[in-house]
Amino acid sequence: MNRLIKGNRMVKLFIGLVVGTLFTAFTFVKDDFFEIGKNLEIFSALYRQVSLTYVDDVNPNQLIKKGINAMLEELDPYTEFVPESEIAEFRLRYVDTKYAGLGARIVARDNKRVQIAELFEGYPAHKAGLEVGDEILRIDGVSVHGMDAAEVSRLLKGEEGEVVELLVKKGIAGKEEAIRAVRQNITQPNVSYSARLSGNIGYVKLDKFLTGAAGEVRKAMLDMNKAAPLEGFVLDLRDNGGGILQESVKVLNLFVKQGQEVVSQQGRHEDNKGFAYVTKQVPVAPDLPLVVLINERSASASEIVAGALQDLDRAVIIGNKSFGKGLVQQTYRLPYNNMVKVTVAKYYTPSGRCIQAVDYTHKDANGKAIRINDSLMAEFSTRNGRKVFSGNGIFPDIEINEVKRSAIIRALKGKFLISDYATRYFHEHGLVKNLSSFHLSDEDYNDFLRYLSTHNFSYSSPAEKALRNLGSALEEEGHGGEAADVLKLLDEKISGFKDRELRLYKDDIKAQLEEEIASRYYFQKGRYRVALARDEAVGRAKQILTVENKLVYNDVLAGKGSYHIIGKPKLHLASADELE
Repeated sequence: MNRLIKGNRMVKLFIGLVVGTLFTAFTFVKDDFFEIGKNLEIFSALYRQVSLTYVDDVNPNQLIKKGINAMLEELDPYTEFVPESEIAEFRLRYVDTKYAGLGARIVARDNKRVQIAELFEGYPAHKAGLEVGDEILRIDGVSVHGMDAAEVSRLLKGEEGEVVELLVKKGIAGKEEAIRAVRQNITQPNVSYSARLSGNIGYVKLDKFLTGAAGEVRKAMLDMNKAAPLEGFVLDLRDNGGGILQESVKVLNLFVKQGQEVVSQQGRHEDNKGFAYVTKQVPVAPDLPLVVLINERSASASEIVAGALQDLDRAVIIGNKSFGKGLVQQTYRLPYNNMVKVTVAKYYTPSGRCIQAVDYTHKDANGKAIRINDSLMAEFSTRNGRKVFSGNGIFPDIEINEVKRSAIIRALKGKFLISDYATRYFHEHGLVKNLSSFHLSDEDYNDFLRYLSTHNFSYSSPAEKALRNLGSALEEEGHGGEAADVLKLLDEKISGFKDRELRLYKDDIKAQLEEEIASRYYFQKGRYRVALARDEAVGRAKQILTVENKLVYNDVLAGKGSYHIIGKPKLHLASADELE
């Protein structure tokens, strides 16, 4: 009898706890709904009052968009409002790889001239006779003078099969020419380049994780495997800013066994609490030795792939520390065909770490989000017991000291002088038949220097900017006159340094020129082929994937030390008949 009474009390207590919990949850939800409703009513009344009674005319659409954007700025940079007019561009940037257009990349110069910067082989712009360097003057009779690249790009896009009438000024001849092109569906591939390296090693450059990314990687792998079985594989995720989370899971599934949890997410809303993503297919290459390349611009889905493969000890990660974006976004429809992209969760790699580097919920004195302090980085373990850490991105297993582009090269590219010279070289020289042996001679480089002298090349070096700042500071403190002679002498010295920089960075500048020239003859694949031959990270990857260095590969995954391979590796690509 006592046991029965005690049991009834326990049931009543349990029911009481459940009812209490539900009541509390309902109260919280009710309070949330009340606050949201109250604030919406206030905002609506304010917006209506200002729109109707402000002393000057206001644009209601612009006013509301600015208000929304100001509100979202309090959160993180990935939560954004997408008005109906921008949804097509949004889908192209974050979801799809297809659009109807001409297949060319355009750029707006400093003087608002819009030029063709790159052509995609076999697409309408290429077939119609457009060339890199051509300036677009009119599109279907509409002058594009003063427009930015985004505006011109929208004019070039449209419906498949439509005829586009262009008036262009040819880059070299300078003559105006009317060109007709027919829009067609353009597919921007996720895989921008793939190649078979010597030693039966496959290489794939994956630029983004949009629709179809995993299928493109799979196809490239299988195509390369037809000639002879691959003995190693390099997945290049450098400069890959991410994309669709599900595509990253599918890419992982190519290398990881079926039924393996590869990433999970945790959010505040019930739909995003503790959701795990598991590989569902039989992998294509579960045992193929694998290297993943990352750098500081590898983010989001790239970090999911690199982090999961590192945690599972399935790949050696080479390069530089990644960006550190551990957040998941989801899109929601809004009234009148608008949309919002909201950060809904954080994601976690198989070891349980979140690699988010910036804390957007806390700001410094200037209102800027703060980076997570190194002291707060928690330690986790890979499957083999290697130490990995949360926060601040993915740390590579083998670090490459990535060479920063010098200020003079940034200036040459920013002023389009490397691009313009490459266009001139293309028109003045015959076909480059073999990219494997293509190199600019010293005489070619001297010709480039003469070209710069005729185009009044000048730039402000970091030293010059620092000197100007110093001069301004001395003026403010009343010491300008005393320091004038010294500052003038320093200025003359620095000006002399700039001339020497063109010699000092000769090899790096020649490399940029060779890549640009190769793209004129063989489009994007030509650029990659030339760049790949001198790519140190790819060389390191190939080095540890070759049979004689497999011990290094296995030791890294077993946690037997950090490796910095001595000596610059030589990289050889297998023959590419299509480029010869």
